[in-house]
Amino acid sequence: MYKLVAIDLDGTMLNKYGVITENTKNVIKKVQEKGVEVIIASGRPINSVKNFSKEINSQKYFISGNGAITYDIKNDKILYENILNKNKVLQVIKICEENSIYYNVYTENGIIAKNLNYNTLYYYKENINKSEENKTHINIVESIYDYIEKRDEKILKIMICDGSKPIFNSIMKKIREITDIEILDVSHMSRKIIKQGTEEIALEYFYTEISAKDVDKWNALEKLIELMNITKEEVVTIGDNANDIKMLKNAGLGVAMGESAPYVKECADEVTTSNDNDGVAVILEKIFLDKNVNL
Repeated sequence: MYKLVAIDLDGTMLNKYGVITENTKNVIKKVQEKGVEVIIASGRPINSVKNFSKEINSQKYFISGNGAITYDIKNDKILYENILNKNKVLQVIKICEENSIYYNVYTENGIIAKNLNYNTLYYYKENINKSEENKTHINIVESIYDYIEKRDEKILKIMICDGSKPIFNSIMKKIREITDIEILDVSHMSRKIIKQGTEEIALEYFYTEISAKDVDKWNALEKLIELMNITKEEVVTIGDNANDIKMLKNAGLGVAMGESAPYVKECADEVTTSNDNDGVAVILEKIFLDKNVNL
């Protein structure tokens, strides 16, 4: 019997508009009523993951920053962290600034950016219909380098984005010269939808995420597995992207979303429907609620 389900947010639990559907919430509630712990394992910053955890009534733990932080919700404290060294962050920022490529920094308090574009624009649009306490905090500053240098906030990851693959790849060669950091290899574009009035606008861009060495959602999950005194065979993981691969491979049951890239699906035990077709709800019903569904 599975005792823990860890679910990614973007592209997985959230649909293309950044929303958890009522159907997904209802199915998660039924799974929780069976005594199964359902947690979020996301690349987002702490406050954003905390707010989505409230939406699904997940009251014990969550993972943010791709595994940089494991958080105890009940006691409002960090259980485990593997954060970026400030000097490494400043090295990455310097390369991005010298090459005029877009980047933003995820800290314990939110996202630091110079302007709204790519992922920060998506989060900004997502925030519009949310109450103040449920918004992803975005701090627009004139100089990210100066902001980081003068403060001691915990830095979870750096996100680097560009619409041009040749430009993006050239920057990545320089970033890879920095030692003791984890670079997420994403071989496909991110595709998100934002609403502009009645119009839907697609955001498409190449990206990578820079973390401290050995940051991974599965590494963070292993700490929880030990804490909960369960085995990895009792864990279900659900995700769609490169940052989910290790947890899909190592859990008792790894589930990839229907819109995942082929190299992600190859790492999973099962493939569910897409995030826009309530893929999380569909697979949870099949596993825990004995629903016969054709995936």
